[in-house]
Amino acid sequence: MVTLMRFIGQPTRLGILGVSITTAILLAAPVASANVPLTQVSNDPYTDAQAQHQTQVGPDTFQFGNTIVSAFQTGRVFAGGASNIGWATSTNGGGSWTRGFLPGLTANSTPAGPYGQVSNPAVTFDLKHNVWLISSLGVRSSGQDVLTSRSTNGGLTWSNPVVTATGNLDKNWIVCDNIAASQFFGNCYTQYDALPFNDVRMRRSTDGGLTWGPALGTSDGVSGVGGQPVVRPNGTVIVPYFDTAFGDIGAFRSIDGGASWRASVGVSGSISHHTVAGGLREFPLPSAEIDGPGTVYVVWSDCRFRAGCSSNDILMAKSTSETTWAAPVRVPIDATSSGVDHFTPGIAVDRASAGGAARIGITYYYYPNANCSASTCQLNVGFISSTDGGSTWSAPTKVAGPMSLSWLPNTNQGRMFGDYISTSISADGVAYPVLPVATAPVSGSLRLSTFVPTGGLEITGGALAAQSSAAAARSAGLSANAQKSVVLR
Repeated sequence: MVTLMRFIGQPTRLGILGVSITTAILLAAPVASANVPLTQVSNDPYTDAQAQHQTQVGPDTFQFGNTIVSAFQTGRVFAGGASNIGWATSTNGGGSWTRGFLPGLTANSTPAGPYGQVSNPAVTFDLKHNVWLISSLGVRSSGQDVLTSRSTNGGLTWSNPVVTATGNLDKNWIVCDNIAASQFFGNCYTQYDALPFNDVRMRRSTDGGLTWGPALGTSDGVSGVGGQPVVRPNGTVIVPYFDTAFGDIGAFRSIDGGASWRASVGVSGSISHHTVAGGLREFPLPSAEIDGPGTVYVVWSDCRFRAGCSSNDILMAKSTSETTWAAPVRVPIDATSSGVDHFTPGIAVDRASAGGAARIGITYYYYPNANCSASTCQLNVGFISSTDGGSTWSAPTKVAGPMSLSWLPNTNQGRMFGDYISTSISADGVAYPVLPVATAPVSGSLRLSTFVPTGGLEITGGALAAQSSAAAARSAGLSANAQKSVVLR
């Protein structure tokens, strides 16, 4: 049985102010045998009737210097979104955490905001303007707006949100150019898609997220979801995303600071994806990161290495050229005959490392047995690392689980822990995934809160060799995996 850090006392509502949670007590919790202790960094304090409470899902993280900021949905609503967005900030490299909830979003916020629900938090830092930013999706009765909340004191308090884009929008993400030598230093970029056809759009801010420029598409008009922009040292922005027309991972770029966006290129070849059992909400969205010199790394779930597409592996592709990508490799978590199903990866790359010595950590969720049902599936969290740019890998570490699917909130697309997760590497080189971890319900009330591995996870590398695949060209027409429209809020 794993030992977890629990809050003292009952949860309380927190708006613009944060509260330290460094004071905690150790309690044994009914989460089965993980290999690492976990520290709870937030929980759901709300009671509004629309939501399934004591739930937190869909975390993102970002690290700069000694600060790590995470954001996550709090109080998941069946039809979409949540009661509010929670945040947890560490200013000492993961040693202790302060938590709170964003102001100005929903009726649960302090002060209250205009939106019924809110979803899709994503975090970044703008070095030039010394401001932390959380992008989120405010849900109205007639559409969804992309919002940006700002913190000018290191992620410890937050402003009411800036409206970044309005419409019927989905799956936002955010990044800033923090390279002082870049000619676009201080530019921030928000990506989202416009429904009903998942038309990908980009907006740029040059003033720390206070104002945002016009919505721009790519020169070839891509449609897709889940884009995660990263910035190279020369200021080029690369945006890996799931392409709903081709059914693959693609990427597009801007070389002029977001004034225009060039045509997309293929990254993955057509994705083969095993439908995860048990009615779990899951989609092969990419997770992207970048190392110091600008190699871009993208991971996603894919079954192409498994006979009969019987379960998913985590695949990784990388690019040093901006327009071409190496053939995907299989991250060797276990044998292709194992029957284990791996999905929803969150990659971290140490920005102080490079190329053949790049230090990579990947957190992922998995079923030990892919052939399970809603009543028998056991959800776990794993972690694996590389110290040579992904050529070889450590043995996997079990971080949390098993969790029964009935411990998770339900949505109109299945039981949910998050459409994405995230991992960041601290300044001292330790990986900090921020994770939804569930325990058994108490008196019918769910218990899905947000945790980090206590002290982080070491990036050790190892001798397990990545498995190569043949380079796969993007198909000239629509893939069998093409999606007419994807809505993930």
